Amino acid sequence: MLTFFDPLRQFTFGSVVLRLLLALVSGGVIGYGRSRKNCAAGLRTYMLISLGAALAITVTLYEYQMLHSTWADIVAVVGDKFDATRLASQAVTGIGFLGAGTILKVAHQQVKGLTTATGLFATVCMSLAAGAGFYECVITVLLLIVLVLNIMTPLEIGFKRRLRNITLNVQMDSVEDVAAVSEAIEAQNATIYETDVEKVKSPASAIFILQMSRSNSSHSGMLSSVAELACVRSVQELIS
Repeated sequence: MLTFFDPLRQFTFGSVVLRLLLALVSGGVIGYGRSRKNCAAGLRTYMLISLGAALAITVTLYEYQMLHSTWADIVAVVGDKFDATRLASQAVTGIGFLGAGTILKVAHQQVKGLTTATGLFATVCMSLAAGAGFYECVITVLLLIVLVLNIMTPLEIGFKRRLRNITLNVQMDSVEDVAAVSEAIEAQNATIYETDVEKVKSPASAIFILQMSRSNSSHSGMLSSVAELACVRSVQELIS
């Protein structure tokens, strides 16, 4: 560990305030980026869960200190049954329920909120480290979380666009046009794994899950070939 932080590892009022502020600011940095993307959990949510997690581990440290000082006489009578992981584990369990609430199944067989839920979990664990005075870990994890949630997003989208697997949402004049769309897709040497008709009334809508061939794996080419059909009103690639 870095010796620079050694004086701050002492359990004093000043170090406790610093740990809580560090957790609050770190959560705010992550939450600010999520707010700009209009995510369910934004700036205040991340700040509050970070502060709560840091407080949980700080209370644990306070309890340990009190058991070996002010409450020592009581401990001598009833025994020491202190568990340093109790409050921290409850904080991690609690964030599981909150994270689950951010996961939603939306239209077109898509699920949203997984990144928000995992981001909340990682932020809570980071804040527990802040409350414990593990400053090096907090700084490192904060940088890594910001990297994953912001810089990696366009890289992930670009990677998915280069995959041969593709999911199309096609809006057609009627449900009878599903066969024509399927023929156009197969004409590009693609394999259709699943077809799900979402709306049977005009205009009809269907989801096509398919894999393109190695020789013809252009996503834009597939979209163009389907969009050129007279019966197709719109076509959209779904990227979760």
